[in-house]
Amino acid sequence: MPSNNAITLQDLCFSWPDGQHVLAGLNGAFSAGRTGLVGANGSGKSTLLRLIAGQLRPSGGRVGVDGEVAYLAQDLTLDVNASVADLLGVADKLAAIAAIEAGESDPVFFDVLADDWGVAARAQQALAQVGLPELAMDRRLGELSGGEGMLVALAGLITGQAPITLLDEPTNNLDQRARQAVYQVVRGWKRTLIVVSHDIDLLELMDNTAELYNQRLTVFGGPYSAWQQAVSAQQQTAVQAVQTARAALRVEKRQRQATEQALAHTAKKAKKDEANKRAPLIAMHSWAQDAQVSAGKLRGRMDDRVETARQALAEAEAQTRPDEHILIDLPDPKVPAKRRLAELHVAGQVTILQGPQRLAITGPNGAGKTTLLEQLVHDTAPLAGQPWGKLFTRRFGYLPQRADGLDPSSSAVDQVGRVAPHATQAELRGQLAKMYLRGDAALRPIKSLSGGERFRVVLATLILATPPAELLILDEPTNNLDLPSVTQLIDALNTYRGALIIVSHDEHFLEQLAPISRIELG
Repeated sequence: MPSNNAITLQDLCFSWPDGQHVLAGLNGAFSAGRTGLVGANGSGKSTLLRLIAGQLRPSGGRVGVDGEVAYLAQDLTLDVNASVADLLGVADKLAAIAAIEAGESDPVFFDVLADDWGVAARAQQALAQVGLPELAMDRRLGELSGGEGMLVALAGLITGQAPITLLDEPTNNLDQRARQAVYQVVRGWKRTLIVVSHDIDLLELMDNTAELYNQRLTVFGGPYSAWQQAVSAQQQTAVQAVQTARAALRVEKRQRQATEQALAHTAKKAKKDEANKRAPLIAMHSWAQDAQVSAGKLRGRMDDRVETARQALAEAEAQTRPDEHILIDLPDPKVPAKRRLAELHVAGQVTILQGPQRLAITGPNGAGKTTLLEQLVHDTAPLAGQPWGKLFTRRFGYLPQRADGLDPSSSAVDQVGRVAPHATQAELRGQLAKMYLRGDAALRPIKSLSGGERFRVVLATLILATPPAELLILDEPTNNLDLPSVTQLIDALNTYRGALIIVSHDEHFLEQLAPISRIELG
């Protein structure tokens, strides 16, 4: 009977050259259809996609794929001089058609075309599917926004029609219009699709949800919300099982203690009888030996019951999930309510941020949101007619979209130590552990960390800086966080008593922060 699995994993292992283990003995399968792959930051989701795509070689085990694999990376690097046709993978065929229509008869053009006379229409249709119907094939990618480049790359996957497609955070940095275009494409996807994302709206379009957790791959039939409900129910059951097992262990320990007290009382009585010579000495020695044998057997039975109860508790605890998302505790900068912190000028309107107020900056890709933040942070001269701003505090923290600005050869401890010079290494490592940067991860060179780990280092420099920032400026802060950590970030920001300027396309995130004002660019 043929298998419905498009991808199979058998004892899959992977380690980086420095010895860091990412995956160990992973088994599982992805079936045909649309699957959302979820898991905590650092669990190995992006690494798994690269292994399936053939970009990385396993350290052990194997990956089996049923057909060609197309892969769209999270950190898409585009050749700015390439054309839209190049990224769509149709440049050679379009050039061949142009040559043939111009009267060229060289067989090489017909070989390149391979009778694919509908390639131009198919490519244009793919661009229309992602919301870029008017985009010219000869347009340079350097002239497009990052979001438009991602959409063109997605259109290229549609044009290529590979049996298996892998997408790693495809909606990061996309505005709402572009996200809706991606959702529409995914709704109509007919082939096998695996998507790594923290975009809940995108995950809700999946047929299945696969979780990479604790070196195990588990696949659930249904979208993210259904999977989340199932995990929550399992967790409640597991917690109840732990409570029951703990109660049972307490009972067995009390019974073991009661038995020991009873045996001690019996032994004491026997010694008293022997001292009073209430029976012949030979008989009493025989009774004592029998009593010791019985006591030993009873102790053994009670010890076995305690150990059985202890094992049951360990098994129950193994089914529960510890809190593995980052723990964020933002300090109180004590900002006076009337303290002016920033001023922004947009389209003739002036927005003043004072005290612990919150400001959201939204708008489509290419509208200049990040450019405005960069001008604000670096206090550079604005372009004529463009939005601009000015800061009135030096105590601010800036979280850029990309985790750049870090020294790639230094460690997380060294990097954070620069902004918290009075903290000991033990204190720094303790704080980084709350950010889920534990053990070797806090000491390894930053260049060897994953994207999510580098993001947490940048976030840690903001949170642990002394004195604490009066204003946090965050550019798409949820892009590299798993969903539990996004929730933790929201909780921390809602208790932060400083000011916030936030750029985000994530409306779920903004709604929960309830900014007092909003600037719409574009």
